[in-house]
Amino acid sequence: MANRNLKQVRIERTFTPKSGADMVSPPQQQMMTPGKGMKRSLEVSEGDPSLMPPKMEEREEERGVTIDIKSFLKPGEKSYTQRCRLFVGNLPTDITENEFKKLFDKYGEPSEVFINRDRGFGFIRLESRTLAEIAKAELDGMVMKSRPLRIRFATHGAALTVKNLSHVISNELLEEAFSMFGPVERAVVIVDDRGRATGKGFVEFAAKPPARKALERCSDGAFLLTT
Repeated sequence: MANRNLKQVRIERTFTPKSGADMVSPPQQQMMTPGKGMKRSLEVSEGDPSLMPPKMEEREEERGVTIDIKSFLKPGEKSYTQRCRLFVGNLPTDITENEFKKLFDKYGEPSEVFINRDRGFGFIRLESRTLAEIAKAELDGMVMKSRPLRIRFATHGAALTVKNLSHVISNELLEEAFSMFGPVERAVVIVDDRGRATGKGFVEFAAKPPARKALERCSDGAFLLTT
């Protein structure tokens, strides 16, 4: 059911392998008619990457954890991404913004707080994915004013799924290729249990406009990744 509204786009990729060991240099993106070389047709669609998620981080199961915020900021980790955004359902209709924020006080300062009192739900964005995982584990099911809270990770609204990737494409190459459309929060080539590429991946943009731009450009012509 979740795939019903996905918008499919076909893009062409040209890759000319070098002799000897495959050496991959940073890709160059072009909008042009495919030329000589090996052609690989990629399928890019707009949708929730949770339909084909990578292995999730080990979740924190214990409650009552004392949290040192700084210890969860990994070197080079991007903060306040959409992967750190939580959906909070079954909220009391009379909850205030201060009460909502107080629920998440121990998990650091949020960058986004939204409440829909009429429908009893809200969103909050924390600094890191790890903090969001812990908050979800601790607060999901907690009773607030006789109502058990329902906490889930929010659907990523600026993600593209990519299929038929070459086995030589890495996370870094995939991110660099799509960065021409705007800031990319994360790009992942999905692998199997043995670490072998499955030919699928996804790209998560920081906002919807770059994601829409990528779809539009790929719809207008071929999107080539060349080495």
